[in-house]
Amino acid sequence: MRGKTPVIAMVTAGVFGAAAGGWPVVRAEAGGSSGPSMRAQLTSVLADQKWATPKPGTWTPPKPSADGLPPVIDHIQTTEPVVFLTIDDGYTYDSEFVDIVRKEKVPILTFLTTTYLRGQGQYFLAMRNAGSQIEDHTVTHPNMPTLSPDAQKRQICDSADAIQREYGRRPQIFRPPFGAYNQATRQASKECGMKSILTWTAEFYNGTSGPGVGYNGFARADGGKGFKPGDIILMHYRTGLAGEFRMILGWIKQAGLRPAAVQNYLPRSLGGNAPETPAAN
Repeated sequence: MRGKTPVIAMVTAGVFGAAAGGWPVVRAEAGGSSGPSMRAQLTSVLADQKWATPKPGTWTPPKPSADGLPPVIDHIQTTEPVVFLTIDDGYTYDSEFVDIVRKEKVPILTFLTTTYLRGQGQYFLAMRNAGSQIEDHTVTHPNMPTLSPDAQKRQICDSADAIQREYGRRPQIFRPPFGAYNQATRQASKECGMKSILTWTAEFYNGTSGPGVGYNGFARADGGKGFKPGDIILMHYRTGLAGEFRMILGWIKQAGLRPAAVQNYLPRSLGGNAPETPAAN
């Protein structure tokens, strides 16, 4: 279900200072169609963020798979007090959330289901410019193992093509819907240019109920409690995301941890920004 407020109206209000409380103001020329496009305004207003890299000797980068296919990664082995926030899908659009990410410099990774680009591309442009790298989450969010190899490839490749056309960078990390994959998924991912498959260690069921944890519950895949350094945490673009995001940021801080950018802990061969061999102390 899509959000009720048209995204163009929300993003416009945010850029022009009417809705997002504290976004930079860009003046529009009255009645003129020759001025910069909304895309150009957003790009100029929201500067890309650069996230901290891991300290030498504090982490072990994930390894390539022996079979040559993209490895499946669900956590980062690190002694740093960090967790990694990832947000999936994209069917509601919260301008306040963009503002939080930008102003408070919170690293997140967006896995975009590209069917939501129809009429909503400006919102994720704002997210990208606020600092969220955008990665592949298929076109229509199917359960991948139920599809033929060719259908899986279309889902991944077509999504990557759409993200590249819209935002100028081809994704290199794939997240399968529901965390479900098989060998054909891994093969299709490789053929579409994906270098790794990123799942998760824990989910914050923001805006919905999770099994055994209730509304806005938090659950670990291993059945444990709380956060652990190196956790990859799943959230979703749902109604009320801004408030729920502030909630989880509070939980993370109380646990003595901080959010970090997962792409800075993945080597370049796996779709990240880190060197293949991290520097020693």
